[in-house]
Amino acid sequence: MKSERAAGLTPEQAVEAWFADRGWTPFPFQRQVWQAFAEGRSGLLHASTGAGKTYALWLGALLRGMRGQASPGKGARVLWITPMRALAADTMKALQAPAADLLPGWTGGLRTGDTGSAERARQVRSLPSVLVTTPESLTLLLSAADARERFRHLDAVIVDEWHELLGSKRGVQTQLALARLRLWRPGLLVWGLSATIGNLRQAQDALLGPGQGTLVEGADDKDIMVDTLLPPATGRFPWAGHLGTAMLPAVVREIEQSASTLVFTNTRSQSELWYQSLLAERPDWAGLIALHHGSLDKAVRDWVEMSIKDGSLKAVVCTSSLDLGVDFAPVERVLQIGSCKGVARLLQRAGRSGHAPGRRSRVTLVPTNSLELLEAAGAKRALAARAVESRIPPNKPLDVLVQHLVTMALGGGFRSDALYGEVRQAWSYRELTPEEWQWALDFVARGGQSLTVYPEYRRVLPDEDGIYRVPDATVARRHRMNIGTIVSEASIQVKFLSGATIGSVDESFISRLAKGDHFLFGGRMLEFIRIHEMTAYVRKATGRKGAVPRWQGGKMPMSSELAHAALACLEEADHAQFSGPEMQAIQSLLELQRRWSGLPTARTLVAESLKSREGWHLFLYPFAGRSVHLGLASLLAWRIARQQSATFSIAVNDYGLELLCPDAIDYETLLLRPAAPMHRLLAEEHLLQDVLASLNAAELSQRRFREIARIAGLLFQGYPGQRKSNRQLQASSSLFYEVFRKHDPGNLLLTQAQREVLEQELELGRLRDTLAELRGRALAWHAVPRATPFGFPLMVERFREKLSTEKLSDRVARMVRELENAAALPERRR
Repeated sequence: MKSERAAGLTPEQAVEAWFADRGWTPFPFQRQVWQAFAEGRSGLLHASTGAGKTYALWLGALLRGMRGQASPGKGARVLWITPMRALAADTMKALQAPAADLLPGWTGGLRTGDTGSAERARQVRSLPSVLVTTPESLTLLLSAADARERFRHLDAVIVDEWHELLGSKRGVQTQLALARLRLWRPGLLVWGLSATIGNLRQAQDALLGPGQGTLVEGADDKDIMVDTLLPPATGRFPWAGHLGTAMLPAVVREIEQSASTLVFTNTRSQSELWYQSLLAERPDWAGLIALHHGSLDKAVRDWVEMSIKDGSLKAVVCTSSLDLGVDFAPVERVLQIGSCKGVARLLQRAGRSGHAPGRRSRVTLVPTNSLELLEAAGAKRALAARAVESRIPPNKPLDVLVQHLVTMALGGGFRSDALYGEVRQAWSYRELTPEEWQWALDFVARGGQSLTVYPEYRRVLPDEDGIYRVPDATVARRHRMNIGTIVSEASIQVKFLSGATIGSVDESFISRLAKGDHFLFGGRMLEFIRIHEMTAYVRKATGRKGAVPRWQGGKMPMSSELAHAALACLEEADHAQFSGPEMQAIQSLLELQRRWSGLPTARTLVAESLKSREGWHLFLYPFAGRSVHLGLASLLAWRIARQQSATFSIAVNDYGLELLCPDAIDYETLLLRPAAPMHRLLAEEHLLQDVLASLNAAELSQRRFREIARIAGLLFQGYPGQRKSNRQLQASSSLFYEVFRKHDPGNLLLTQAQREVLEQELELGRLRDTLAELRGRALAWHAVPRATPFGFPLMVERFREKLSTEKLSDRVARMVRELENAAALPERRR
C-alpha cells in the first residue's frame, strides 16, 4: 500500500486500493460521506448496525489529512467520542488499521477513566493525532488551563452512537463541549453516527444546530430476522416470570445449534440467574460460556470480550453492557430473554449478530411470561413498519450547566456575556433565559441565596479583569475528580479474601447481609465475610441457594411504539384473527379474556370491577407502560377520593393498573354516571397539580435531588479509596434540600428535581398523550366474578410487595388452580 502511494496514487485512489486489497467495495453512502468531508461539511450518518458507519466517517477524516486539508503540526486532529469506556479500545483498533496504511504519520490514543497515569502524562505533553475518548474525559481535558492550545490543530469531531447519548445529560455535556471546541475552531467538522432512532432531524439539530449540516442515510436493506421461542405450554393466567427457566431446555437447544450466541437479559440480576441456570443444565459448558454485565470487574469484562472475538466462547449471558458498538464478528445468534420493551433496543441487540455488511442479523425472543408473546408479536409488527422510538434531548438541565461553568472557569476562565452566548449554541440551552443564566452564575459564585456564608461554595469568582476563574486549588481538584453526569447507586467493591476483585454491587444490597449469608454474583455462589472501607470480602460458598443482588434501575417500561403495535394485534384478536405463531400460542388466553371480560384495543378501554375478600378492585388496561400507569393510577385514585372518601392500594404493569379499596366503592356509578364522569377523571385540566398531589412528590423530588446535587458539585463523593457511603451522600443531599426548601424556595435546582420526576419517572408528557388517547376510546365496563387473564398478573404484582418468594409461589399456584377450574366449567355453571 505504501509503495503504491509512493508511485503517485491520489488519496482517493489509495483509499479505493485499500478497500480492494480486502475484497471490499465502498458503499454509496460511504462515498457520500467522504465527499461531504472533502467539501468541509458537517453531518449526521444514519445507518443500521454493522453497515460500515465507522469506516465511512474515519476514512473521510483520513482523506482530509491525506489531502493536507487538516491543520498541519503535532497534536489532536480528530476527536472520536464514544459513549462507553468499553468501546474505546475496540474503536481504537478499528481506526488504527487504515491509519497505519494510509497515514502512518498519525498517532492514536485513548483517554477514558481507564487510561493509566503514564499515558495521561504523555498526553499532557502532546495529544495523539486521533484521540478516542468519552464525554466525561473530554470535559476533563477542557478543564485544563491550556486546553485551547492543546486543541489548536483539531479538524474534526466524530460522535459515535449519538442516538445513545442524545436523550441523556451525557449528551448535553457533549453539546457543551462541542460549543467550546467550535468557538476555538470555527471551521471544525462535526459528525455523528447514529442507528435505531425515530427523530433523526431533531438528533441532527441537537448535534449540529438547527437546520445545519448534512443528513446521510445508509442503505436500509439490512436483513434482520426476528423469531420467538414458543413455550411448551403458555397457560391462561400469566404472571411476570412464570415461564422463566421453564424455557431453559429450549434456550440450551438454540445455543447448541450456533457456534457463538449472545444471550441478552434486561437486568444484571436476571443475567446472574440465567448464567447459573445454564451451567446447572450443562455442566460441560464450564469455560465455554461466560457472564458479562457492568458490575463485573473490568478485567473480567475485557477477557469475555476478547474471548467472543476469537470465537473461544460458545455463549455469553449479558446485559446492555454489550448493546453498543463492539464488533463481534463470530456471533451468529442473539437470544433476548424477556421482552425487549422497545423497537430500538430490539434492533440494537439484533445487530450484535451478523455484525458486518451483507450478513443477516437474527434475534430470537424468549418470553418469560405468556403476555410477552403479545409483545413479541407487537415488536415484529412495529419493526416491519419501522416504528422506532425517539430520543428527546433534556431541556435546560441546570445541574449540568453549573458543572460546566466551573469547568470553563478552570479551562482558562470566561467572561459572563461571552460564555452565555456560547452556551446558547448548545441545543439544550437554546432557550436559556438571561435570568436563568444569572442564577447559575450566582450559584457558582456565592452559593445562591442560602449558601453565601460558606466560603467553599464560592467556587468561581471574577478577577480584576472581569474573567471568572476558580480561585482555590482544593475546589479545582475536587471538581475535576467529580466531572461527569453519570449518577448511580453507591456501590461496594466485592473481593475475595485473597484480594482478587470480582466487581461491585449496590451498597443497599450489601447492607442487608449478615456474616455467613450467601449470594450469587459473577456466576459464583459467595459467602459474605465482612465489610471494610467500602469493600465487601467474600469467599466461595457451597450450596446452590442464595440471594441475587438487585441493582437500581432494573425495570424498563414498554415504549409507546411497542404498546401501539400490541394494541393493533389485540384489535385483530378481537375479530378472531390470530396472525403469526405468537398470537396463535396465546389464542386460548385471549379468547378467555374476551369471554370473561373484553380485549383492550386502540378504540376500546376495558374496565373491570371485582369484589374479593381483599376489597373492591378496579382494573384498567390502557397499554401505556408501567411508568405512565403509575402516574395514571395515582391520578385516578386521587380524583376518585375527592368524590368519595377512600384509600387505595395500587399495582401496575406495562399493560394496565389495579386500584384496590378495602371499603365498599361503586366504581360503576363513579365511572358511568352521571354523564361522562370518566372523561372528567381523565381530563388534562389541573393535571400537574393533581399528579403532584396524588404522589409523595416531595419524597420523589428529594430522591432525584441527590443526583442533581452531585452533578452540580454540592456533594463531594470522596477521594479515591475513601469514597463516601450512600448513607452519607443521602444525608448531605437531604440537608441541602431542606435548606433550599426553607430558605431558598426559588432555587432552580429544586424546580429541576420536580421537573425530572414528572418528565422521567412519571413521563408526564406521555401521560398527557395517554389521557387524550383514553378519552377517545369507548369504555367497555365489565363486572367480573374473578380475576381475568389480564387482571391476574396485576394482583400478583401487588402480592410481590408483601410475600416472600416461597409464599408467593404457593399463593399464585393455588389461585391459578382455582381460575383454571373456573375456566373449565361450562358457561351456564360459571
